[in-house]
Amino acid sequence: MTRKSTIVRYTLDEIEAKIARGESRTRKDAPEAESLGEEFWSKAKVVMPRIKEPVSLRVDADVLDWFKSQGPGYLTRMNAVLRSFVEAKSANRDRNKKS
Repeated sequence: MTRKSTIVRYTLDEIEAKIARGESRTRKDAPEAESLGEEFWSKAKVVMPRIKEPVSLRVDADVLDWFKSQGPGYLTRMNAVLRSFVEAKSANRDRNKKS
């Protein structure tokens, strides 16, 4: 069974028309973001997301409850915590190799 994609693509003209019709999800009083500047864009790189591997993981109920209480995206946050741990351990291992 294939799932229908939830990704919708619009042209700039279509977006502007939706805004003109009042179909924007953005609050009318939302502040404009500051320009990031030319220097930012000249150094910006496209980074493709890593491929995720589905796993079954047993965690303590209170840990899972805490992550869930933070709102949608709790699995992404759990992955970010694990990634931080891996990167910290890798950095320590690299420092120990140099000593």
